[in-house]
Amino acid sequence: MSKTSKRQQVINLAIQRGVIRPRDLLAHGLPKDYLNILAREGVLFKLGRGLYQWPDREASRHKSLIEVAKLAPNGVVALLSALSFHGLGTQNPFEVWLAIDRKSRRPRIHYPPVRFVTMSHEGLVEGVEQHEIDGVMVSVFCPAKTVADCFKYRNKIGLDVALEALKDGWRAQMFTMDDLLRYAKVCRVAKVMQPYMESLG
Repeated sequence: MSKTSKRQQVINLAIQRGVIRPRDLLAHGLPKDYLNILAREGVLFKLGRGLYQWPDREASRHKSLIEVAKLAPNGVVALLSALSFHGLGTQNPFEVWLAIDRKSRRPRIHYPPVRFVTMSHEGLVEGVEQHEIDGVMVSVFCPAKTVADCFKYRNKIGLDVALEALKDGWRAQMFTMDDLLRYAKVCRVAKVMQPYMESLG
């Protein structure tokens, strides 16, 4: 097989998969050196160590969530990542915010970058939605639970982010006052949220 056809095979594989690793090439009998060569030429984009992307592919905007769901199936997409998923506010985090049980071991994830938040068992199971993205089931907190979490973790993300999410979600009718109150109690922030909830009326 000529160098040209091997090179083209690597490109075809990258186009097909969107994100490609050296082991993907080895499985097809192709030299993994081509990944570095194509990255230097600007044909592929290097995401991280051993991870390359075909830049022209219209990848799902939730690709990072899919990757994390595979690596940490017991985690739940939370806070800024859940806001982004639901289209609430203006946050566009480069990390995936993932909630895990405070008693469980933290999964080792090298890529994509993950910001872990630990929660009680009740906090982790309440308000979880299952969304199928490109054939993968991803656990994401519902909008009302996400807003309540934002108030609970306001010292981490900022009160302004929580307020923006509350107003956006209410305006878009993504939750009711009862929904907010329920999750505010779960997160133990009912007193904190009450004046802001009353201002929505």
